[in-house]
Amino acid sequence: MLLCRVSAVSRTFASWGRGSLRGGGLLHRALSFSSSRCHDVGSGEGSAQPAETGSARALYRDTVLLPRTEFPMKLTGQKLLDRELEIQQKCGFADLYSWQRERKAKKEFCLHDGPPYANGDPHVGHALNKILKDIRNRFEMLRGRQVHYIPGWDCHGLPIELKALGELATSGLDPLQIRHKARAFAEQAIARQKAAFQRWGVMADWDQCYYTYDGAYEAAQLKVFQEMHNKGLIYQDYKPVFWSPSSRTALAEAELEYNPEHVSRAIYATFPLITLPPKITSEAAGLENVSVLVWTTQPWTIPANQAVCYMPNAQYSVVRRADNSQLLLVATERTASMAALLGTELESVGLFTGSQLEGGICKHPTITDKEVPLLPANHVTMAKGTGLVHTAPAHGMDDYSVASHFKLSVECMVDADGKFTDLAGPELQNLSVMTKGTDKGTAKILISMLQECGALVKEEQCIHSYPYDWRTKQPVVIRPSKQWFVNTASLKDKAKEVLQKVRILPESARGSLLAMLDRRTYWCISRQRSWGVPIPVFYHRETGEALINKYSVSHIGKLFKENGSDCWWELPIETLLPAEVLKKSKAGPATDYVRGEDVLDIWFDSGASWAAVLEESDSRADVYVEGKDQIGGWFQSSLLTSVAVRNKAPYKSLVVHGFAISEKGEKMSKSLGNVVDPDAVISGGKDPSMPAYGADVLRWWVAESNVFSEVQIGPTVLNAARDNISKLRNTLKFLLGNLQGFDPRVHAVDPKEMHYIDQYMLHLLREYSIKVTDAYSEYDAGRVIRVLQAFIARDLSSFYFSIIKDRLYCDPKDSLGRRSCQTVLEEILDGVTRSIAPILPHLAEEVHLHAPGHDEGTLFKSGWIKSSSVWRRPGLEEAVEGACAIRDSFLSSIPGKNPAQFDLTVAIEPGLLFELMESLQEEPTSTSSQLAELMMVARVNLTSELPRDLPPDAQLSHGTFLINLEGGVIREDSAYSIAVVPTAAARCPRCRRYTAKSADCLCPRCQTVVSQAQ
Repeated sequence: MLLCRVSAVSRTFASWGRGSLRGGGLLHRALSFSSSRCHDVGSGEGSAQPAETGSARALYRDTVLLPRTEFPMKLTGQKLLDRELEIQQKCGFADLYSWQRERKAKKEFCLHDGPPYANGDPHVGHALNKILKDIRNRFEMLRGRQVHYIPGWDCHGLPIELKALGELATSGLDPLQIRHKARAFAEQAIARQKAAFQRWGVMADWDQCYYTYDGAYEAAQLKVFQEMHNKGLIYQDYKPVFWSPSSRTALAEAELEYNPEHVSRAIYATFPLITLPPKITSEAAGLENVSVLVWTTQPWTIPANQAVCYMPNAQYSVVRRADNSQLLLVATERTASMAALLGTELESVGLFTGSQLEGGICKHPTITDKEVPLLPANHVTMAKGTGLVHTAPAHGMDDYSVASHFKLSVECMVDADGKFTDLAGPELQNLSVMTKGTDKGTAKILISMLQECGALVKEEQCIHSYPYDWRTKQPVVIRPSKQWFVNTASLKDKAKEVLQKVRILPESARGSLLAMLDRRTYWCISRQRSWGVPIPVFYHRETGEALINKYSVSHIGKLFKENGSDCWWELPIETLLPAEVLKKSKAGPATDYVRGEDVLDIWFDSGASWAAVLEESDSRADVYVEGKDQIGGWFQSSLLTSVAVRNKAPYKSLVVHGFAISEKGEKMSKSLGNVVDPDAVISGGKDPSMPAYGADVLRWWVAESNVFSEVQIGPTVLNAARDNISKLRNTLKFLLGNLQGFDPRVHAVDPKEMHYIDQYMLHLLREYSIKVTDAYSEYDAGRVIRVLQAFIARDLSSFYFSIIKDRLYCDPKDSLGRRSCQTVLEEILDGVTRSIAPILPHLAEEVHLHAPGHDEGTLFKSGWIKSSSVWRRPGLEEAVEGACAIRDSFLSSIPGKNPAQFDLTVAIEPGLLFELMESLQEEPTSTSSQLAELMMVARVNLTSELPRDLPPDAQLSHGTFLINLEGGVIREDSAYSIAVVPTAAARCPRCRRYTAKSADCLCPRCQTVVSQAQ
């Protein structure tokens, strides 16, 4: 049996890349010993012996191969900034994107850039987004893919228009003047943002970006508009929209922010029931003076009331107030709450179902002779109010749906400035419906009117969530106007279907995206502004009928492509509507028409970017990467336009990241003084707490953060990032220092000839490269950093580096053992450098410039980590991990002591474990075997049983190690015993190992090295 097992081990060692080995916890325990035990065997750290005299050190100093490199341990201040800029220049950061676009590649990776808004300076939100994208792009480029990434800017819209105009009165400027000022402002903002993105090391062709104000882009956008219009998905209608009086324009849902502290004067008002519902007439004795009770937080909408709605399947009660005998109709479910609110008992005198209320008619409380019906509606709820809903079709989306179904009038009494028109009557005309304050203005007048007619039951202050214009921070109103809409209701089902095939990270964002789609029944895409893409529609001077068709829109698209959209105002109407277009449109002369004045919503602008930027009309981007605010913005507008035109999503994956916030978890704002400027992070700020960190620290912050949640930034986080990079530099400096004089093209050792621990490190390096590659593929740069830090701390610093220093420093320069070690160090340096390159391109290129064996050129042109399947050698893992398990027992028996001062006897019964240890030490006793090196002891005795004549001070330990070879075909739980005794050997004055015969002479190894050097 023994021969069979021995031959099996031999076969295992002889077969490369075959078999499956277990990963053991023993190794992890063995590698977790304290750094005090991992003393520098080349320097004598941790030694209990007195150090050699100065003359002894000087005598052998030049024979010890200590690390040497010009790579600086630390770069700070202006030196750091100068070095980063020098590397960007020397390593061709500006040309890298173009280079990789020109090379041949089997696969393309397309990350479509969501356009940042061109209305201000770069901020940390930009840094989070752009660096996150760049990390992925650099990773994909390194592993051989051709990256398609064209940065863009969203250039139109109200915020830019307002900032460009500043204090100027818009009434004195024509549209072209406004547009020229807005464009100039956007161009300045783009220049500042672009310079910042380049300084952060973001890879792109910065001369080939896309801008939504470019004529070619606008033409592509109009083509999308035309195709949607041809399919009947874009239409004009008069219906309620979110209207911003402060901006004088319609807004989309995505342009709103909700203020949870908005204050309104809520009222409970009565609508006298003048015609009882037919289904309750027989039960109506004593119910002649019933009033329907409604509740609203917007009293200004009462004059526009057209109906009162009820829930058909709910139960309703007629109740009598105990304090004044008034009869009120309310939902039965709300009776208790109403009694508490009114401070009186409510006696039920009649009970009905909602459906029995059909046909009832009420008297409008403030408008004489106006009657309003009771109508069923599904939007009525019992969460608040009375269960009966005041319905003003002009000022509510649900209200409008009711009006459309029952053909009610949609009468608007509020103008574009948010003021009542003459239709509201002389008492209200010209009053602002959203007067600030809750005890004056419009609300007060309306409440007085309700009191005068006896309709007011109660008023109260109500703090609730209310929509605000996200640009002006002022409340909006819902009012009807003639606008252009996208019929999203007809697109939603298909949009949901294609989303099922889209990978979304994190997956939890999928629910939010679907919920946003559900809430959007239509999308208002027209804006009453000048700075934007004109909606290509003409109106007949007399009838107001719209002229828009595939011929007219196609012609305008060509004009925009050639001249830009300013030509909408610059060219005469005859050029915009030439004879051939009019003929195909079967329309009269051009002079009969006027051009429309509305522009397209900027979400339609940016949502059509797939059509303007992606290379093929039917292509999809591999991924869109944006903040969570784009769930209701760019992600959705891109999806809807693409589904409308192409019946598919524009992206294969979505990555949704959080927002940058302060270290205290607060939203950044100038008023709180907690805004972190990315330029100050890189170059240093006025505050002493913000030194010059450089671009790589900013990039490390992005990579290390959990970007799927809110991302904190501040001095604490940035200092930690800087310290982590400093530790990484220390490791890289050690690697570079020990590769001085080594050229991998000349000196590299074949893996089969390496020491087993060196081969084992290649095995660990391969595992490391697989983990890092997987993490990058999952957009998890934070995991990359954790894997990197664990590899350096556990596998390198605490384990391999401490073991190999003696061989590196004291073996002959060209010895197989030293070159074997250097070969592995070069592979580790190369693998680690490439693995950090997407995150820290400046540091990676700096290391590459110092690393041996490279021709001139950038690391980014030389590919991803070059791990080999040959490195995964069956049996190797068991041999080294078995030795580590034994070392674990050994180190536990001498806590706090220097292992180099001990001799170790390892006793293993004949079997697999013994054979594995023999592969590390062929002779029974050795001071220089691979097993002795791994144990870091003076001498190792390998035997089948412990000797009987052990000295009294010997420390004995026992343990077992499970061997699992050939995928479980060979398994053996092997026992071992160890004996630890202080060594009798003297400390060598050169290598400081306890392997010399006496304190005044060199050990045999050092004698050979020194004599050869002489």
